[in-house]
Amino acid sequence: MNSTARQNSDNYRYEALFNQASMGIIVVNSAAAIQSANPFALRLFGYTLEEVLGRSIEMLIPGRYHHRHVRHREAYIHHPKNRPMGVGMDLFAVKKDGSEFPVEVSLSNYQDQEEQYVIAFISDISVRKKAEAAVEELNNKLESTVEQRTRELTIAMQELEHSKDELAKSLEKEKELGELKSRFVSIASHEFRTPLSTVLSSTYLIEKYTAAEDQPRREKHLQRIVSSVQLLTDILNDFLSVGKIEEGKIQVRFSHFDLQELIAGVAREMENNLKKEQQLIYRHTGETEVYLDASLLKHIVMNLISNASKFSPEGGRIEVTTSCHEGNVTLSVKDHGIGISREDQKHLMERFFRAANAGNIQGTGLGLHIISKYTELMNGSIQCISELEQGTEFIITFNHIINKERQAV
Repeated sequence: MNSTARQNSDNYRYEALFNQASMGIIVVNSAAAIQSANPFALRLFGYTLEEVLGRSIEMLIPGRYHHRHVRHREAYIHHPKNRPMGVGMDLFAVKKDGSEFPVEVSLSNYQDQEEQYVIAFISDISVRKKAEAAVEELNNKLESTVEQRTRELTIAMQELEHSKDELAKSLEKEKELGELKSRFVSIASHEFRTPLSTVLSSTYLIEKYTAAEDQPRREKHLQRIVSSVQLLTDILNDFLSVGKIEEGKIQVRFSHFDLQELIAGVAREMENNLKKEQQLIYRHTGETEVYLDASLLKHIVMNLISNASKFSPEGGRIEVTTSCHEGNVTLSVKDHGIGISREDQKHLMERFFRAANAGNIQGTGLGLHIISKYTELMNGSIQCISELEQGTEFIITFNHIINKERQAV
């Protein structure tokens, strides 16, 4: 196939992707003038393509938000990056007929012939908002029902005192599982959208880079796709791990292994996932053979290093230290990043908790909860030492972890 035919084929695939996408896609230039909109977006807002081309993106935003939106988009043009828009806020768009509806928006960007362009991926979330309201109403009714049943059971418990604790725990567990499912739907919906939008935008941009000299750009976007898929996998693994922990299905398999060899291997694996020019330094002192669950320990170390990288600047240093003396094992992961406030440190191990200064940094709030549970399963303890803007150190200690059978021998 010659270059012209190949380019025509690539253009056809790009147009098919753009035109058949099941979400609204709008491209604007640095002046916020609409350059293109796919059919889904046009149907969503009720316009024809001729009616929107060249007009300001503010035409699709309720008038009361125009002034604020202009400030935000100008700031984005100066510091563009792929991210969800309006995290923690309710966003609204306006149709041609003046009706408003709730939306979720993810932003991407690219440069073509020294001109900066922004791609907005827009989804109408009216149905989901109604579903969330229905879930909230259902939860309120469930809570009211639980309270009513608790009052009724309290009277009966005077005669059934021996079963009071068991029934109370059962009711509380039912409530917690309801809240867990509700939080899962909300967080998964939000956390999945950003990597999925990154995959879509990278695919869209790869189709545009057809020349041989564009290979570095193609490789860059392919790496973004790989990273996004890995992120989705990590999010799913976190939810699956929490589910297994809640159901008591985590089995601890103690065995003898070389601690230094295991952690050094994890460090080599994680180096490819660090931010630009970050340094990962590992040191070990003392004995090397330990008696723990290697799989759970590996998960703990990978999660701590990943957190240290996410919350540290490019070029930062991450220090991992292990020591083993007389059966006592200590693991330390220290960074020099944004740190954690003293108030937030009280809630770090809680399910879904996110520190106030986490901002738009990707995460589900489950990692440290899982780490704390895995540490408990291996009879260990975890300590956090941190100051805002001074970095964070997590120290995990396992005491007297000697295999009794070997000790007897």
